[in-house]
Amino acid sequence: KEDVGGGPSFEMLIENWKRETFEFEDGDQEELGDAVDRATAEFSGRLDSKQSIQAFSANGQDLSELSAAIRAEPGRSWTDYLTLKGVAHKQPLHWRLLDGVECVVPGSERHWRARLLPLGAGRTNPTGFELLLVANQPQHPDIAFEDATGTPATSLIGEALTPALREPITRIIGNAETIKGKLAGPVRQEYSEYAGDIAAAGQHLLSLLDDLADLEALESEEFITELEAVELGDVARRASAMLSQKASERNITVISPDESDRAVGLGEFRRILQIVINLVGNAIAYSSEGSTITMSLTEDEQGRACLSVADEGPGLDADKQERIFDKFERLGREDDGGSGLGLYISRKLALAMGGELSLESEIGEGAKFTLALPRNA
Repeated sequence: KEDVGGGPSFEMLIENWKRETFEFEDGDQEELGDAVDRATAEFSGRLDSKQSIQAFSANGQDLSELSAAIRAEPGRSWTDYLTLKGVAHKQPLHWRLLDGVECVVPGSERHWRARLLPLGAGRTNPTGFELLLVANQPQHPDIAFEDATGTPATSLIGEALTPALREPITRIIGNAETIKGKLAGPVRQEYSEYAGDIAAAGQHLLSLLDDLADLEALESEEFITELEAVELGDVARRASAMLSQKASERNITVISPDESDRAVGLGEFRRILQIVINLVGNAIAYSSEGSTITMSLTEDEQGRACLSVADEGPGLDADKQERIFDKFERLGREDDGGSGLGLYISRKLALAMGGELSLESEIGEGAKFTLALPRNA
């Protein structure tokens, strides 16, 4: 064949091919399997080094009984809330013996598989774990809409659309990750890259669904938060561990408060963790590579316990500082994949707990977000 310019060009057609096994680089296949399970998990939790549940998120409709049990008796080992198949011994058990075990979830008729992903610098002595519960089949929820009297039977996003959309989106992500990693057979490199883009878009859709569900709940008249004593230094260290991989990819150092630093405020643990993860995640996304993010504990003039997240990013002018907490505000950023709801939701959560989320920033000197929580009800 000849191209438009008259020079020679070639096209190769492959009419038949056979599948053969090939070697992955060390850790590649394991990381891809972890990514697929994260995308399809309907329950995720954070465990300490003794496998006790510290925070969790459940999306399946048949996980309500499990969620209620954890809220009723928080802080226990995750195996206390489930029935493990083929495991006769009780805790303490090494995490490798429990990773991948089949389990029965109370209130659910589906079959589940548990994943334990170690957190920290290495797998020998992990500082904690990420717990995932992956079902062998999707659940098709009955979506209730407004009845003839005009009374809504359920919330539109949180209880209806989110469960209905999460299952097909997670399957899209799982299949895209499989293609990206060439687990089902060899594909051309550009198709592997396309699959990576599809998986990233799917993750963005899931994040958007979660944000919209949170937004709907926050703006409901029935929304309340639980008040308990929460050690903010512990929250900061957990958030740092959860985002350590994201930070290392951009060579960013996240400095957490020392174990000896303490600041106890009143609020709901998982909501406080949600706020801090959002703040640190934003700092990582908008800071330059090789920079430092510092989390510190202080007490303000009103005697409130404060946790600050300071970055070395470009900073914000006065106009952007006024708009940054607005709903759907992305400050002109069209390529960051965000929904513009993270900081809006974070501030609403802080206010719901009787606290405040504030910002200090100057152009060229980074930004410092401070979460302040009361010490007394």
